[in-house]
Amino acid sequence: QVQLVESGGGLVQAGGSLILSCAASGLTFRNYAMGWFRQAPGKKREFVGGVSQSGLSTYYTDSVKGRSTISRDNAKNTMYLQMNSLKPEDAAVYYCAAGGRITTQDEYDYWGQGTRVTVSS
Repeated sequence: QVQLVESGGGLVQAGGSLILSCAASGLTFRNYAMGWFRQAPGKKREFVGGVSQSGLSTYYTDSVKGRSTISRDNAKNTMYLQMNSLKPEDAAVYYCAAGGRITTQDEYDYWGQGTRVTVSS
């Protein structure tokens, strides 16, 4: 049974930083591209960024580019999202996903349950 479990969410002050983790089990992690998505209240889920199977390629949506880093540790079956200079508009439930390739669309095979990030202004 495949499981993706996000952690690291919580309340952060605007301008602060956080690191989200996505721990995977039940799949050959190194064979999957991984993505981060987020969904704010009343909005559609949106792509935040992704990382290739090897970890050598990363992609970010424009709104987080330059202040976010996605990485993965295939030995630990874990992906990370570090976000700096957090803004109130970054508040959302963050989801990780695993699939055959990085895509901005909801075309991933597996999804986590999400972790909530709240940003106080």
